Amino acid sequence: MILEIQSILYATDLSKNSAYAFLYATDLSEYNKARIHIIHVIEELPPSVKAMVEGYLTPEQMENLSHQKSNTVEKIRNRLHLFCENFQKGDPQCELRVASIDISEGYPANEILKKANEKNCDLIVMGTHGKGVISHAFLGSVAEKVLRRTKIPVFVIPLPEDEQGLGFQDF
Repeated sequence: MILEIQSILYATDLSKNSAYAFLYATDLSEYNKARIHIIHVIEELPPSVKAMVEGYLTPEQMENLSHQKSNTVEKIRNRLHLFCENFQKGDPQCELRVASIDISEGYPANEILKKANEKNCDLIVMGTHGKGVISHAFLGSVAEKVLRRTKIPVFVIPLPEDEQGLGFQDF
């Protein structure tokens, strides 16, 4: 039985690598006529560190932190628009395939898995950082944790060696 893909979760850390992975997510979405749900996770600080940091911040700085989520959503929307203009020129439906953009706080693998279940996704697409010789033997820690704990198929996309020639901005 071939998997019918109707809903794709694309996990981004806003890096060049995740922008390259988004190319795969959009192609899979176009081919399968699937919707894309984008998630970015702001890693949660341990409670003791969080309490210490908050103790040093002014009320204005605390308010700026609370606006971080909405600013990140806007940043993703802008990058999505640029991506569709630059890499999906022949596809006017590119931006319309994105059904949701969510910013979560917590542990990245946990939040990715939770969102995949919440959105009833058939596939997870995410990039992995390839740094050095060891990168060929090990996945990124978030990708590895997601792979170990999910029953949903996962496409883990490594950044190509010639990342400079791609023209990707951070996404």
